[in-house]
Amino acid sequence: MNIVVREATDDDAKLIAELTRAAWAGKVNVTSSGHRETAVLVSQHLRDGGGFILLVDDVPVGSVRWLPLETESHIWEILRMGVLPAWRGNNISQHLLEAVIHHGLETGIEELRMAVRADQPKLIDFYMAYEFELAEELEYTHANPLEPAPFVMRRQLKY
Repeated sequence: MNIVVREATDDDAKLIAELTRAAWAGKVNVTSSGHRETAVLVSQHLRDGGGFILLVDDVPVGSVRWLPLETESHIWEILRMGVLPAWRGNNISQHLLEAVIHHGLETGIEELRMAVRADQPKLIDFYMAYEFELAEELEYTHANPLEPAPFVMRRQLKY
């Protein structure tokens, strides 16, 4: 299995929207905006922040994005990390997370943040293995007000 993570370009917006919707299907509550992901929104995220695509044997199977906080550009929020259902259980999503961490370190970002949906608490342990910690004092800036507040996690990149 040849695994490659590559930086996304604006030409990938439609692909990333499709990957996100497919990764969310049957896995994330239907109220999540990820089910209505559009290439327009992905393109905006890629311009304002960035993203990566995960390929296995040259086939796109997952993606992730990040955006700098509006008020603190030295902090990135990780968004919409997902892997297609057929590829889950192979420990490949870690490649996406590691790519964002390494890119943040290379870019001089001070902190990464992410939200874990309240209905998916098992992901907390996964992210803790990558030095993320719960940050109950923080609110997720992209939270859906119609859903329970997600758990916010952070990882310091500069100490």
